[in-house]
Order: sequence, then C-alpha cells, then structure tokens
Amino acid sequence: MSFKVKFWGVRGSIACPTVNHVNFGGNTTCIEVSIDGRSIILDAGTGIRNLGHWLLRKRVREATVLLSHTHWDHINGFPFFSPAFRPDRRFRLLAGASLAHGGLRQVMAGQMSHPFFPVPLEALRAKLDFEDFKAGESFKLGSSVTIKTAPLNHPDGATGYRIENAGRSLCLITDTEHVPGKPDENVLNLIQGADLVIYDSTYTDAEFPNKVGWGHSTWQEGIRLCKAAGARALAISHHDPEHDDRFMSNVESKARASWTRAFVARENLRIRLD
Repeated sequence: MSFKVKFWGVRGSIACPTVNHVNFGGNTTCIEVSIDGRSIILDAGTGIRNLGHWLLRKRVREATVLLSHTHWDHINGFPFFSPAFRPDRRFRLLAGASLAHGGLRQVMAGQMSHPFFPVPLEALRAKLDFEDFKAGESFKLGSSVTIKTAPLNHPDGATGYRIENAGRSLCLITDTEHVPGKPDENVLNLIQGADLVIYDSTYTDAEFPNKVGWGHSTWQEGIRLCKAAGARALAISHHDPEHDDRFMSNVESKARASWTRAFVARENLRIRLD
C-alpha cells in the first residue's frame, strides 16, 4: 500500500510569484495524492500547471480531480494543465458545490470563454468527464479508495474531502470560515482521527475579526479542530498572498510551539502516509 501526498500550490486568493514568496511558494491550491498508482488531484489552482508537466513526464494517462469549489484561485490553473490537451489522456472532474451555478462543466467552460479567455474548453482534447454531486455524499474511486465529503461555510459553497484507503486518511478543508467559540460539526465529523488535515489557515486569530464574511479561517482554529477531532497532523495551507516568507516562518514557529504536530505547507513538500 502506498499513500503519497505532494503540494504543488499552497497559496490562497491569487498567485504571488515574487522573491518574497519563494520559501513557501506563490502558486494557488493544488495537491497531488497518489494511492497505489491511482492519481487524485485536489483543486486546480495555478499549481496544477507544474503538476501537469510532471504527469506528462511520468506518463500518467488518467486522474481524478476533486474540486473544493470553483472560485478562480482553485480552478484558474486548469486552462494551463498540459495533459488536458492530449487526446490520449482522461480526467474525471468532480465538484460538490456547482449545481447551483449550472453544473461543473458550465462553470469550467465559463472561465474559458470570451471575453475572459481566448481558448475554449472544447480545445482540450483529453477525455474530460464532469460530475456534480451534493456535498455530504460519499463515493468510491475504484474498489479501495473511499471519498467522504462535507459542506463548508464559504460564499457560493465549498466542499471538504476525506480520502481513505487501507486505514489511512487525508482531509482537505478549504475554503471555510469558522464561528469563534463554536467548532464546525461538519468539519469535526469529517476529520475525526485523520492522519493528515490540510486546513484553510488564510488568517491569524488576530486578523480574523476584520475578515468575517470573507469565507476563511485561521491556523489557530485548525489546531483547535484537529485536537478536538483526534487528528494526527495539521498542514497549515491556503496562505494569504500578503503573508510573505518572513510572516509564514513566524507562523510556523508559533504553530509548532502550540502543537508539535502542526506544520506549514509549502510547494514541493512530499509526505507519505503509509
């Protein structure tokens, strides 16, 4: 059994490729999960561009793409996902919060339509299967991988994911806004006992009061939730573009002092859960 995770993009809101964002990375959310040769892609932010080049080099011909939601920073890398232009590739794309907006295919086609983008979705030659579900449902990938989902508190909706295989589990909880002093039961139930929780930590507790309604959370809340749910480790992710390397290094120091099982996600970080 092999359960591997690689971070290709950990930034939130907008990509920030500057000299002040080198250590932790400037690409928006994209995480690769490899389970016994099966490829699962979590979100299609700008990090998916580099992942695409890697998948071509490794001759990966198909993958499942699980989208937390379809705000730009989580899908705007997809038009630059090079394997999608290859007719010998196949990708299954799923989302749990797109039905209210016309369905996933319509949303993905919309961002690649005039006057926003010159190359239409139809130019992608790979076999693309778009599927909508309702956040809260569970389903299988093949015979061994179970996907559990939960609705998150975010403008236009978002979906949290739990990927399970052979007794190991990974959760992606982004984008979501917590209510201070009231742990989100949907999140707690989904991350219960998880080996790794990747959590929306856009802000700090000190910044949060001025950001209420923007749909994001804090690394401190991530620690509180993981401790309450008995999760084994927390990856602090979806970094605010205003949080440069110096800021994030300070967050990492404070987070580790608060809970030794917390760490800050950065681009190209690899983790094995097996």
